Amino acid sequence: MRRLDAYWDSRNPVALALFPVSLIYCVLMRLRRLVYGLLPIRRVPAKAIIVVGNLTVGGTGKTPMVIWLCRLLASHGYRPGVISRGHGGKRDHNAPLRVSADSDPARVGDEPVLIAARAGCPVVVDRKRARGARMLVRELGCDVVVADDGLQHYALARDVEIMMVDGARRFGNGLCLPAGPLRESVERLRDADFVVATGKGLPGEHSMELSATVAMQVRDPSRVKPLKAFAGKAVHAIAGIGHPPRFFAMLEALRLRVDRHPFPDHHPFTAAEIRFTDSLPVLMTEKDAVKCRDLADERHWFVPVSAVPDAALAPAILSTVNAVSRLHSLR
Repeated sequence: MRRLDAYWDSRNPVALALFPVSLIYCVLMRLRRLVYGLLPIRRVPAKAIIVVGNLTVGGTGKTPMVIWLCRLLASHGYRPGVISRGHGGKRDHNAPLRVSADSDPARVGDEPVLIAARAGCPVVVDRKRARGARMLVRELGCDVVVADDGLQHYALARDVEIMMVDGARRFGNGLCLPAGPLRESVERLRDADFVVATGKGLPGEHSMELSATVAMQVRDPSRVKPLKAFAGKAVHAIAGIGHPPRFFAMLEALRLRVDRHPFPDHHPFTAAEIRFTDSLPVLMTEKDAVKCRDLADERHWFVPVSAVPDAALAPAILSTVNAVSRLHSLR
């Protein structure tokens, strides 16, 4: 049986049959946003609260953007911290949890562990993001809060919205869930401060490439190989991310002969799923690697990717954050 998202690229009979439900979903999302506009919005005493999110289900490059953004802010004197809901982790805690590179991704989620390892700043997971944001500011000394995948979480105030878009897939068939991939109407783009397209953007959007040059052994990340060392060779490729084909296509563009193994986003891997009967190298995303540390052997490598936005994005974001910070200081 095909997954529902297989029908989201066009307005096919399945998508059209679900269109009435899609309309109801869109209306409910608009009403939800209006209701939050009438309710008290929780603000924390930070210089700025930045939301990084997207309109669609599936990967758009949010995690690389969050890592890049935190490094940018830190390099200009800010003390950023990341609040995340911890998708894919257990819900066995009713308090904010500090995340480190050694945290259990089964408990706190795979993306927060990856961000903690790469961003060089405090990371907290909490279902109540305002509560987690307060921990970042009051207990961990952060002065800028970055809300990972927080676009639809309106209970937490925001000063800056960065909306990520897949430059190739865009918005699929343009319909809301479940007939299409949209969490909110495309009209919501107008409210974002920055629209960043992974790949090539449209006029008025910023563009962001994902750069990958090396592979690191999952069990011993100090062992590093250039990706070009795998060129022309057959490899298994594993991806349990929002849009696995992007990872596979990146490897194939580097002339690797890829045997594709896609999995759902945040998939909890077992040893049988990543160990194959042959001796071929196994390449996976860095997000998947944080869940496979105890399952991997010397054949398993992960490919870290880094966001490379266009040259205009960094000064534009810094200018906006500086202006927001000055405004808050006057209150």
